[in-house]
Amino acid sequence: MKVTEHIEQSKGKTLFSFELIPPQKGRNIQELYNNIDPLMEFNPPFIDVTTSREEYIYINKKGLLDKKLTRMRPGTVGICAAITHKYNVDAIPHVLCGGFTKEETEYLLVDCHYLGIDNVMALRGDAMKEEKYFTPTNGGHCYANELVSQIVAMNQGKFLHEVVETETNSDFCIGVAGYPEKHVEAPSLNSDLRRLKEKVDAGADYVVTQMFFDNQRYFKFVEEARAAGITVPIIPGIKPVSVKKHLHLLPQVFKLDMPDELVKAIEKCKTNAEVREVGVEFAIQQSKELMTYGVPVLHYYSMGKSDNIKKIAAAIF
Repeated sequence: MKVTEHIEQSKGKTLFSFELIPPQKGRNIQELYNNIDPLMEFNPPFIDVTTSREEYIYINKKGLLDKKLTRMRPGTVGICAAITHKYNVDAIPHVLCGGFTKEETEYLLVDCHYLGIDNVMALRGDAMKEEKYFTPTNGGHCYANELVSQIVAMNQGKFLHEVVETETNSDFCIGVAGYPEKHVEAPSLNSDLRRLKEKVDAGADYVVTQMFFDNQRYFKFVEEARAAGITVPIIPGIKPVSVKKHLHLLPQVFKLDMPDELVKAIEKCKTNAEVREVGVEFAIQQSKELMTYGVPVLHYYSMGKSDNIKKIAAAIF
């Protein structure tokens, strides 16, 4: 089923979902299952699976460093198929502009269609680790709205180099990212909202937000998005703080603000175990307020670990 169909059928009840990261190549998928299993009691209708773009590694060959391009966490589509088969839930692969040509994107979407995957998350993606700014892949898309347009065209039987007449076209439900405190590269929140409107106008069906810790930022973002003519569901993304370095790392990387009460509570913690408990309690209260507001889904960034997400979900659902 499509994400939008899950939301419609919930009849106003807030749903639970989460995002996970593929294991590094060579690792067993059972590790992933071990972190999914504890969360299935909360009946997630869908699970997101991230896609990692390519990165450079250096291999020592007889004293010389050989620079090679590789993907450390491949297998997103395969993992989605495995999750769908094992748990009977909709698994949603992230589809990126960065690191993929348009042809590679088309092949990936064809695979998704063959596997019965009904939803995709269309993202520009981050810059490579060695780049300060995002550089489009040669032959790939520059922006997420272009990627959305390619997916919409394929839904209509329009492939890159031909039109295919068939009664079994793909019919992907398309998610895109939204930023309550604006994307790190956007010059202003209003300009970022215009970019979001472009993605929705191109055919996006729903929005999932970047993490935030101040619910007022989300409420204002939704209000301004509606005023801009964005009517699709806007799903809040929640990231429980789990280690003390998040206090500085998350604001630096994502350019977000943390409420002072959360900052003070983390600063008092002597161990990361204490920080993890603070993060759980804060996320519970954050989730309760969002649920009262009437959000369609509470979407948690698990980073592949489920113990803290389970505590939060048990208190909410």
